[in-house]
Amino acid sequence: MTDPNRRNPISHLTDRRSKASISRVVRKVEFPLKAAETPEGEIPLPSNVGSNYETDWARRYASRLTRRLALATLGNGLISYYANPTIRGLDRLHDLEGPAIFAANHQSHADTLLMLTSMPAPWKHKAFVGAAADYFFGNRMTGAISALFIGAIPIERTAINRNTIEKAVDLLRSGWSMVIYPEGGRSPDGWGQEFRPGAAFLAKQAGVPVVPVHIRGTFGILRKGRNWPKKSKATVNFGRPLEFAEEDNNRRFTRKLQLAVESLADETATGNWFASRQRAHSDESPGLGGPDAAAWRRRWALTQQEDERSQDQRRWPYV
Repeated sequence: MTDPNRRNPISHLTDRRSKASISRVVRKVEFPLKAAETPEGEIPLPSNVGSNYETDWARRYASRLTRRLALATLGNGLISYYANPTIRGLDRLHDLEGPAIFAANHQSHADTLLMLTSMPAPWKHKAFVGAAADYFFGNRMTGAISALFIGAIPIERTAINRNTIEKAVDLLRSGWSMVIYPEGGRSPDGWGQEFRPGAAFLAKQAGVPVVPVHIRGTFGILRKGRNWPKKSKATVNFGRPLEFAEEDNNRRFTRKLQLAVESLADETATGNWFASRQRAHSDESPGLGGPDAAAWRRRWALTQQEDERSQDQRRWPYV
């Protein structure tokens, strides 16, 4: 008769302690799961990911054709289904010639696809996106997908990298337009953040105008922390191009750009172009940052905006 208290001879291999030991061994395994260590005394090769990822191949004919077809079919289909966007302000771009920097607020990963499908031709057919090197180019697979399908190039958001800046400036000077998010990252709660001077610096170095753009509604589609999108009405509002004047510096131009986006946000929220222009002229446009209050109060105010969006109709000034 078998003793019920007798332990299976191999049961120790499956207990918690053994499982933990196996996990530690797996974590310690290096090659081939990780690159082999550089022998002592040898200079390691530079990394080919992150800000060093090479994207020139993504601007060759075959890659551009693939990207254009993907955006025209899958991209437009996804945006139409999830965002059903309203596009405003295209008339303000009638006098725009040559490449430009399209600078928008950043609420969601859906922003880039929305921008690339909403920008007018010919700019959207020859555009690249400044994408976070640490996020989109952390490995070769995500880097290749980002470069091929959205035309992304790596941009450092925590440090100044001369190579990535020179690449962006060279592309702008050679006729490519750029999509950039001056906030440096997605909104954590749906409200805007202070703009950083990257767009101003690139505009000055490349000698191109900056088009302010306000995006509304994408936080509801794919907010930070969410892995699957849901439907939410979106609006893209293009402003008049801004030129980097002689009296401007990076800080002053960045402030000018943020005020322009705030005015567009006011126009989108109220539907009243004339009143929003009056507030902008008086420097009274509501800021992108939302109320200075507790998190629940900020969320409540954002929910109010979302409720009003379904009733939003564009109103022209009464004459």
